[in-house]
Amino acid sequence: MSVEEKLEGFRVGQIPTLFYIPEFITDEEQTHLLNNIDGAPVSKWKPLKNRRLQNWGGVVHEKGLLPQELPSWLTKITSKIYESSGLFPSAVNHVLINEYHPDQGIMPHQDGPAYFPVVAILSLGSPVVMDFSPHPRFRLCHGDSVDQSPDAEACGHGIDEWDRDYHPFSVLMMPRSLLIFKDEAYSNFLHGITDDPQQCYEGAVNEAKALSESNMEKLTEEDSNGGDKILHRDQTRVSLTCRLVPKVHKNLFRF
Repeated sequence: MSVEEKLEGFRVGQIPTLFYIPEFITDEEQTHLLNNIDGAPVSKWKPLKNRRLQNWGGVVHEKGLLPQELPSWLTKITSKIYESSGLFPSAVNHVLINEYHPDQGIMPHQDGPAYFPVVAILSLGSPVVMDFSPHPRFRLCHGDSVDQSPDAEACGHGIDEWDRDYHPFSVLMMPRSLLIFKDEAYSNFLHGITDDPQQCYEGAVNEAKALSESNMEKLTEEDSNGGDKILHRDQTRVSLTCRLVPKVHKNLFRF
């Protein structure tokens, strides 16, 4: 079976370029990663308003990457992602490590143009719900709803296509899972996480795959008020955002 055929079994949702791989790494690999992340020098952490992060692989500039070699404990994972997905034209060379406390998230955003349009996110620690929403350019074209658009084909998509392809959705990301998205899911949607220790995962495009994991019942319960499926974030989550910067420059001053 080819890499493409294996990956096909992990496709989720209506967007054909979204893949969720549960238990991508073992408990031992997760512990090894977390130990190395926690053991990094304090100076490696960059504090942000609602989280902190580590940057590995070098400085991403608008014209490319001023590279630094990835440590071996990271290349073991990035090589596995590269080889098992078959979606990157060359080895992953940049990793951002984000740490989120239970009440922390990240605003909806899109990765910059310096990256090859594929991103792989390895999730460690606490589970979380990641929300995807159509890029604002589609809302500007179609209005707040399709009914308000006098010409839905002005953006190159009919109303049926809009209903099918450009509506918000969410992904339930369990510990040790890998989320990969590319092409339409990468360029036509923003992705983010709400700053809330309680998140609803009902209707997540990968709910069945995530619920099949043995630890799911310990981490969620139904909301007694409305019966919604609620995820209670009570641990720190760490994510590894693995990407490829195609243009690599050895000297910033030669850009």
